[in-house]
Amino acid sequence: MPAAAKYREIADALRAQIDAGRLAAGDRLPTEQALIEQYNASRSTVRQALQELRDAGLVEIRHGVGAFVLPPRLVRRLDSRERLSRARRQRNEGAFLAEAAEQGFTPASNVKVWFEPAGDFAEIFGIAETDEVCVRDRVMRADGRPVMVAVSRLPREISRGSALEQVDTGPGGIFARLEGMGYELTEHEEIVRARMPDADERRLLDISSGPVLCVQRRTYSHGRVVEVNNMTMAATLYELRYAWAAE
Repeated sequence: MPAAAKYREIADALRAQIDAGRLAAGDRLPTEQALIEQYNASRSTVRQALQELRDAGLVEIRHGVGAFVLPPRLVRRLDSRERLSRARRQRNEGAFLAEAAEQGFTPASNVKVWFEPAGDFAEIFGIAETDEVCVRDRVMRADGRPVMVAVSRLPREISRGSALEQVDTGPGGIFARLEGMGYELTEHEEIVRARMPDADERRLLDISSGPVLCVQRRTYSHGRVVEVNNMTMAATLYELRYAWAAE
C-alpha cells in the first residue's frame, strides 16, 4: 500500500475510535511503536497520521509523552450583528473576547502594527495606490493554540496619530476608536471563501495540511470603507454562524 494511503488508513482508524467514544477525551493513543507494529508502517507514516489528527483538532501531541484525545471543540464565531454590536464595544467585549466569554476558552493575541502603500486595497478604500494604510496584524489564540490570523487595514488619512496606530487601541477596540473620531459605523460586509493555506499561514496557525476559512470584512461609514479586515482561520477549529430575519 502506498505511504499516502497507509497514513490515511491509520488516521481514519483512530478517528473512528474517537468518534465512537472508544478513545475518549484525555485518553492516550497507542504509542508510535505500537502503531508501527499494528499497521506494519514506518515511523514517518505513523507520525503523518498523528499529525493529520492533530491538524483536525482531535488530538494533542505532547513531545516525549504521546498523543492524547482532545475534548471536542470549535471556536464558534458568534452572529456578526451581535459580535460587532455597539453594546459589546461599550462593555469592552471585542468580537474574539466575546466568543471566549461565551465558550469558555482563554483568549490571547499578538499584535504588530506597520504602514505600507495601499496597493491592491486602494480601490476598496477609494485612495491612490501610493497612499499609506495602517496595518494591524494579529494572531489570535484559544487556550494557547493559534486559531486565526487577522490583518486589518485602515487609510492613514483616518488613523494617523490616533490610538488606531498603537498596539493597544483601548477599550472597545478599533470600532470604538473610529466612532469616537466621528466615523459612525453604518454597515459591515463579509466575503467568505475556503482555500489551502500558504507557507506563512501554515506556520502561524501551526497546521500542516487541510484548508483554511478566509473572511474579508469591509466596514463602512456612510458609504465609505474605513477598515478592511482579512481573517484566516483553521477550518478544523472554526465554525461560522450567520442569522437573519426571515422575510
